[in-house]
Amino acid sequence: MHEKLKDYRLILASQSPRRRELLKGLGLSFEVKTFPGGDESYPFSLKKEKIALFLARKKASYFMEKEKLDEKDIVITADTIVWINGKELGKPAGKKEAVEMLTMLSGQRHTVYTGVCLTSAVKQDAFFSETHVFFRHLSPEEINFYVKTFAPYDKAGAYGAQEWIGYIAIERIEGSYFNVMGLPVDKLWNALEKFIH
Repeated sequence: MHEKLKDYRLILASQSPRRRELLKGLGLSFEVKTFPGGDESYPFSLKKEKIALFLARKKASYFMEKEKLDEKDIVITADTIVWINGKELGKPAGKKEAVEMLTMLSGQRHTVYTGVCLTSAVKQDAFFSETHVFFRHLSPEEINFYVKTFAPYDKAGAYGAQEWIGYIAIERIEGSYFNVMGLPVDKLWNALEKFIH
């Protein structure tokens, strides 16, 4: 597939350094292009993976408003959410909300959904990945240390699995670890292969 993709211009429309790192891990050539200011609201009736898919598609639409695509351009947009007890956890607004989110996740199982959208000038495809994450109980000291030291305000659910908190809190994962980081690269690889055929 590397050979076939040489004919295409892959664009990652994401500010996330984790997504950049993961896409780089696939050995693909790509550029990063983002337009700040996109609206991340969604209809209240949406739940779970439907939120992540809706937002990934919305980011693609926003990108298309700003940039005209050529026939061989493929834009990758993604959105990750954390779902626990019937509630969506997005990115925390500040320290207080980050502490609240981690307290909610402490000792519980939660689900991470990432919606990914591939868009070209002529077609669009979207898919999602679902991973169950089991956290051990976290003390208030551990939560406060993590929030103060790592400032996880750009992460859904206020944590990064690849950071200190992931090392000490995650007891078990069912599904893709990379999905928890923000990009299910296994599914993305398969989706890209189908997309260019």
